[in-house]
Amino acid sequence: MRVLAVDPGLTRCGVGVVDGVPGRRLTLVDVGVIRTPSGDPTPKRLVAVEDEMRQWFARHRPEAVAIERVFADTNVSTVMGTAQVTGIVMIIAERLGLPVTLHTPTEVKAAVSGSGRAGKAQVTAMVTHLLGLEHAPKPADAADALALAICHVWRGGTQNRFAEAAAALGSPPSGIPSRAPRHGATGRPVPNRANPGAFPR
Repeated sequence: MRVLAVDPGLTRCGVGVVDGVPGRRLTLVDVGVIRTPSGDPTPKRLVAVEDEMRQWFARHRPEAVAIERVFADTNVSTVMGTAQVTGIVMIIAERLGLPVTLHTPTEVKAAVSGSGRAGKAQVTAMVTHLLGLEHAPKPADAADALALAICHVWRGGTQNRFAEAAAALGSPPSGIPSRAPRHGATGRPVPNRANPGAFPR
């Protein structure tokens, strides 16, 4: 599976492409950072990000897309830019019919290093080791994108297989019926658990 992962940002947007399947060695395909001048108007910066991002998709033809989930913090302008770039990536992926998955920073750290509280240096070191790189990827945005791609291969790949299996069986991915059965195995009405005295009509 080829994953294109994005650590979204308007000033610096990390992009990493990794090939791999769970349980096997991962391979680095490409990594880089899309930059836009902070002094340019936001619309112009967004167009620049979109143009470069489309080149990444066309050049590497990923099978799945992973994006770091946006979290609000005290810097509203940073969150806005991050969310806007996330939207651009989602639109490109959707138009190409590619599945998109959002992963939290904690999920990524836990998948790569074994600890959701790992620092950036530890995550970068693990990315370097897991991909068999001679040098650590820089800047941090690039390393974060690769960590995200690794996380998706190991976690998202498994989730996708579960979803495909569930779809083949004609049931929701969660395995939970869309509607609770009206009767039990004996054919008798099943009590309402929220109100034991009530039965479905």
